[in-house]
Amino acid sequence: MLPTTASKGRGAARSAPPLFGPYLRRIVKWQQMDIEYTFWQMVHLCTSPKVVYQHTKYHKQTKNQWARDDPAFVVILILFLVFATSAYCAAYGESASHAALTITSVVLVHFLFAGIVLATLCWFLTNSYWREEPNSHVVEQRVEWLYAFDVHCNSFFPAFVILYVLQYFLSPLLVAHGFFPALLSNLLFVVAISYYHYLNFLGYDVLPFLDRTTFFLYPIGLVIILSPLMILIGFNPTRYFLSLYFR
Repeated sequence: MLPTTASKGRGAARSAPPLFGPYLRRIVKWQQMDIEYTFWQMVHLCTSPKVVYQHTKYHKQTKNQWARDDPAFVVILILFLVFATSAYCAAYGESASHAALTITSVVLVHFLFAGIVLATLCWFLTNSYWREEPNSHVVEQRVEWLYAFDVHCNSFFPAFVILYVLQYFLSPLLVAHGFFPALLSNLLFVVAISYYHYLNFLGYDVLPFLDRTTFFLYPIGLVIILSPLMILIGFNPTRYFLSLYFR
C-alpha cells in the first residue's frame, strides 16, 4: 500500500520501504517472529497503552515505517480467537460442523473482514482530511494502510480480553434474564467499545503529521449516551450476540 513517506517525485516513491512482501513471507516462518515482544505489547495494551505507542516511534526511527514488519501479533491474536471461540462452542455449540463454521466466521468476518473495513476507513479519512499541510521544506507523510490495520489489531486485543475471555467466564450469569445481567453485560460492552476507540485515538495521535485526531474519541460519547437507554429497555448484548450463533 502507501509508503510511510512520500515526496512528489517518483524517485522517492520507488525508494520507499516495501511493507507487504516481507510481512506476508514472515507469516509462515515462526523463527522470524518476535513472540516475546508480541506478548509484551499485548500486556501493555491492557495496562499501559501509551508505552506501546512510544515504542512505535522508536520503530519509525529504526525501520523508517510506522507499521509493524512482524506478523506475530496478528497470528497470535487469531490463535487466541480460535481457542476462545472453541470454548464457547464447547459450552453452547451443537455439533463439530457448527463449531467449525462459528470459528471460521469469527476469524474471517468479525476480525479480519471487519478489521480491513475499519482500517481502510481510518486510512482514507486520515490521509484525505486530517493530515497537516506540509510546507515546501518538509517531506509529505501519509498513514500506511498496514499501520491502520496495526492500530485496529492493537485496539481489538483488550476488547477481545473483555468480550471473549472475561465474558465467557461470566456468561452463566450474563445470559440469565433480569435487570442485573443486562446491566453487567452492557457495562462490559461499554468498557470494551470505549477502550477500543481510546486506543484508536492513541494510535493516530502518535503520528506527528495528523491533526484533529480527537475525532476518534467521539464514538465513546455516543456509547455512553446510548448505554443507559439499552439498560432501561432491558437489552442484554451478551444474550443477543450469543443467540446469533447458539440456541
